[in-house]
Amino acid sequence: MVNHVFIQQKQAGWWPLLCRGEGAIMHLPISSRTLLSLETCGALGRLLPGAAHFAEVALGDCGLSEDGVKLLLHGLCSNTTVKSLDLKVSLLRVCGPACTSLTLRAALKSLILEWNSLGVWEEGFSFFCQGLGANNFLQRLDLRNNQINHHGAGELAMALKRNASLQELDLRWNNIGLLGGRALLNCLQSNKTLKKLELAGNNVPSDILKAVEQAMDHNQDRQTILSETQHRTCVLSKEILNLKDEKTKQFLDLMDTIDKQREEIARSGRISAGRVSQLQEALNEQHSIMNSLKAKLQMTEAALALSEQKVHNLGELLSATKQEQANMAERHFAELQQQKQEGADREGKLFRDLSASNEKNLFLRNQVDELEKKCKVQQDQLFQLKQDLTNTTAELKLRAVQAEERLEMEKRRFKQSLEDMESLRLKEVDHLTQHMEASERSMQDRVQRLEAIRIALEEELSQVKAAALTERGHAEEELIKVRNQARLDEQQRLEHLEEKLQLMTEARDEAQNCCLKQKQMVGEAQVKANQLSLHADGLRRRIEELQQDLNSKEQEKVTEVNKVKVELQEQIGHLQAERTAQEGLREKIAALERQLKVLSSNHREALLDKEGEISMLMEKLRMKEADISRMREEEAQRASILQNAIMAYVQGSSLGTHSLRK
Repeated sequence: MVNHVFIQQKQAGWWPLLCRGEGAIMHLPISSRTLLSLETCGALGRLLPGAAHFAEVALGDCGLSEDGVKLLLHGLCSNTTVKSLDLKVSLLRVCGPACTSLTLRAALKSLILEWNSLGVWEEGFSFFCQGLGANNFLQRLDLRNNQINHHGAGELAMALKRNASLQELDLRWNNIGLLGGRALLNCLQSNKTLKKLELAGNNVPSDILKAVEQAMDHNQDRQTILSETQHRTCVLSKEILNLKDEKTKQFLDLMDTIDKQREEIARSGRISAGRVSQLQEALNEQHSIMNSLKAKLQMTEAALALSEQKVHNLGELLSATKQEQANMAERHFAELQQQKQEGADREGKLFRDLSASNEKNLFLRNQVDELEKKCKVQQDQLFQLKQDLTNTTAELKLRAVQAEERLEMEKRRFKQSLEDMESLRLKEVDHLTQHMEASERSMQDRVQRLEAIRIALEEELSQVKAAALTERGHAEEELIKVRNQARLDEQQRLEHLEEKLQLMTEARDEAQNCCLKQKQMVGEAQVKANQLSLHADGLRRRIEELQQDLNSKEQEKVTEVNKVKVELQEQIGHLQAERTAQEGLREKIAALERQLKVLSSNHREALLDKEGEISMLMEKLRMKEADISRMREEEAQRASILQNAIMAYVQGSSLGTHSLRK
């Protein structure tokens, strides 16, 4: 859909503004004779921040006035859709802050400011450079024929050091000169995004132009490598995503097939479970009949077993009574022997304690003897030390008598040291004597304690012996009493057992009569049991047939499950193969990243080498500039000499001709 917007102007008539959707282009093809009035500029300024979406605005060669430029720039400052702006010959040198706002706009990617004389006003151009340094979206900038000198080039170099988005910069036909070219060349060391920098018609030396071209080539190579790596990474990421999608689809299909197979298996299991439950109910009914008959048989057998157990129990009671009598006699004899052994053990323990206490006394006495020996040795050492002291004092006195006249001061000092040594030795002797006295006291205390323990042990021995004698008397009396009571108990038990035997014989006769009757009942029950067993065999055969059917169905289920497992294993193998392929792709990606790192390192090394070459070339340039300045001075001197000679020659020739004419 095409929207036609007409703006009326008093001088130039109707101008169509074509707006094609959001990517429309607004172009005003005006000749150099026509000018945009303030009304049209105001209308455009109000239209730009509104609902109209323009991608490119071309206002070159419109002869805008200062106020009109301000109105248009204020409208563009609030617009976020314009990406390309052409303001060729628009008198922007009078509004520096508005230009900075333009360069700070995020959506603007191309800006043409040809023939605007921005370099004349240094403050406005400095604002423009500050905005350019802060912008991170502008990609193309045209500053041809703007009278930019070396100061402006320095400002641009500072802005380019901070800018990271500008790719093309056109500075042709300005006044940058040698200093400006050097500044721009120095800024290219930190700026790696600028691809194209044109400096023709700026009086820049050819060496600097070549260095700039080399830097541009390096930046282009670097950005091509980066773009290739980004493209490769995007392609690989897309391939990985496609593989993941395919795997997820395959996995979902597998899960669906597995769910369907599980549902079929569950249905067959339910049908078989219903059939098995019906058969189990029939079996349970027959088992209940069999159980009732078995219960009757068990009742009769239990009655017979009870009668037989009664007879057997009576015989066991007789044998048990006899064994109890023998066991009682053996127990009494064993108890007497145990008491004797316990008394002997107690006496042995007491004798052992006495021997241990005697050994401890001997050990303590040996320790006392050793301590006495040590005391004697220490006393001997003290006696020897005293003798040594006496000998040394005698020798010192002899030496002191010989040296009294010459060394009176040394004598006094030596005497003081001797006194100190004697006091220290006396203190050590006192300390040793105190220690020996304390050890003797402790040993005496230990000996007294051991004697008290020995006396207490002897008293305990006497008490234990008296207690053992009394216990023996009591034990003999208890044995006599126990024997008498055992005899009486045995006589009473024998009488009671004879009465029980008479009763048991009578009960045995009655039990035999009952057994005969029960045997008749058992024969009848066995006939019925045989009939039921035949019926049960038929039911068992039927159960076996049903179990065979169930086993066949279970085998079919197992085969189906095995098939599903095999399919799953094959699919898992495919997935593992795909995983290995993904790992290979990852390894390739890692290898590409390593190659990128190697290329970047090589590029950095090459840049460092070229920077070194540039520094060498700069030094050579400086030397050549110094030579050129010298040559210029010499040429200036020669020119002055020639001028003077020519002037003198001209003056002389003019005078000669004048005289000849006369």
